[in-house]
Amino acid sequence: MGRRSGVLEFAVLGLLNDAPMHGYELRKRLNILLGTLRAFSYGSLYPCLKALVAEGLLVEEDDHGPALPPRGLTGKRARIVYHVTEAGRQHFEELLADSGPDAWEDDHFGVHFAFFAKTDRAVRMRILEGRLARLQERLDRMRTALSRSRERLDDYTFELQRHGVESVEREVRWLNELIETERAGRPRHDDALGGS
Repeated sequence: MGRRSGVLEFAVLGLLNDAPMHGYELRKRLNILLGTLRAFSYGSLYPCLKALVAEGLLVEEDDHGPALPPRGLTGKRARIVYHVTEAGRQHFEELLADSGPDAWEDDHFGVHFAFFAKTDRAVRMRILEGRLARLQERLDRMRTALSRSRERLDDYTFELQRHGVESVEREVRWLNELIETERAGRPRHDDALGGS
């Protein structure tokens, strides 16, 4: 599967590992999990679901059981509910355990992070530390490029690039806080979200 479909596969298996869902509910949950900026269309979701069914990682059932009735004369279709198979659960566990360079990249990190509650602590640490190293490299390149090109940029382009640097700096601070919390073995709380 391609890079984006691999992320979608991971997210779909993770959500369906919690509970069976039909495609519409699954799409809503994906958009909540991954945010509106990473919204997935039905055009990418359903091919992913069909591929996972073909691989034996999911099974589909209608609302009334495993037999899928043919399309009726009314043109109405039974609502298909997707369930994770045992092979799908095992594959999801393998994806959770992946802490290599792909897990540090922009596309994959958010999905891995969304399932950190189910992820082994050592794997979480490798992913957080890998992501931090990757972003520190990016930040160094961005700062160097910005300082070299300042005089050639108009004010708006400069501000856009400066905003990019500040965004990466903010994520680096956030990752450092998460790593410190993981190392200390303290549970995460809602403090950053305004909770008590």
